[in-house]
Amino acid sequence: MLRIINAAMSDELYFAIANHTLTVVEIDATYVKPFTTTAIMLTPGQTTTLLLHTNHTIISNNSSLIFPISARPYRTSVFPFDNSTAIGFLIYNTTTTTSSRSSLDHNLSNDNLPEMEDLKFATQFSWKLRSLASPQFPCKVPQEIDKRVVTTISLNLQDCPANSTCMGFNGKRYFASMNNQSFVRPSSISILESYYKNINTSEYYSLDFPENPPNAFNYSGVDPLKENMNTEFGTKILALPYGANLEIVLQDTGFLNVENHPIHVHGHNFFVVGQGIGNFNVEDDPGNYNLVDPPERNTVGVPKGGWAAIRLKADNPGVWFVHCHLEEHTTWGLAMAFIVKDGPSPSQSLLPFPQDFPSC
Repeated sequence: MLRIINAAMSDELYFAIANHTLTVVEIDATYVKPFTTTAIMLTPGQTTTLLLHTNHTIISNNSSLIFPISARPYRTSVFPFDNSTAIGFLIYNTTTTTSSRSSLDHNLSNDNLPEMEDLKFATQFSWKLRSLASPQFPCKVPQEIDKRVVTTISLNLQDCPANSTCMGFNGKRYFASMNNQSFVRPSSISILESYYKNINTSEYYSLDFPENPPNAFNYSGVDPLKENMNTEFGTKILALPYGANLEIVLQDTGFLNVENHPIHVHGHNFFVVGQGIGNFNVEDDPGNYNLVDPPERNTVGVPKGGWAAIRLKADNPGVWFVHCHLEEHTTWGLAMAFIVKDGPSPSQSLLPFPQDFPSC
């Protein structure tokens, strides 16, 4: 059994073992219906458990005893990236001597590893993931929703301030946003502390995160460079009553370039009920959702030039961050947050701050 974790800051990764198939049994600490594959794709923050059957015949001094284990980036961005391939080796137990093995280590080929821009493999792999949905491990996907939020995921080029020098494309500055809101974190006090203690909350955040894009356009087909890509800045968040069923539709845009974005939700698991390429259609696409056995995750890779719909039950009181797991995008502001209010009982309410809680 192999537990694979993508701990990279900025790379989605393929993983494969030469001449072996892998059986996927778990993602993000939840079971899935097992299926075999020659490779997997993980975004930063995602995990996958694999079963590996070492079923090749051992023949002394045969090169098939040593198999490359490889990982390489899944590339969807026009920005510079590390295009190296990480290599390890699976070595079968045998009496082959060290000297005879050394001559085999130069065979680094791994035909199971997809090409770096293999969108088809990455998309089809994610579509194969299904919750176990058994009596012992039921799939508790919300069948009805109390709120749907449709949000664009965008990279932005901000006009350079007067009398400043900016190093981005065309002398501008890089930012990122959700529904044209680039997230600004309060500098003096956390949103959670401000909310819990009710300390001048309007000074630190506002409860008006836009629940739909401010302007409708051809999100995935927009010209990547000719449009106005300035964003607005603020700490606008969403507030939910305890137990609300929330759907978030994450829509990629073509600003700068279409790109696969790994979106991570703190404090909750969610179900990926739908995915597609192109623009989300609120009239048609929900009719094709999987509400039987969708995969349960905490990080979803929003497809390049497409969308992903997730559902969750807001049953964990507090303030929760939602952000792109490509670290640079988060620092540019590709994030939002939501509050889950207290429920009626103490077990459904925020715990008080500890007495030794440090001040900022």
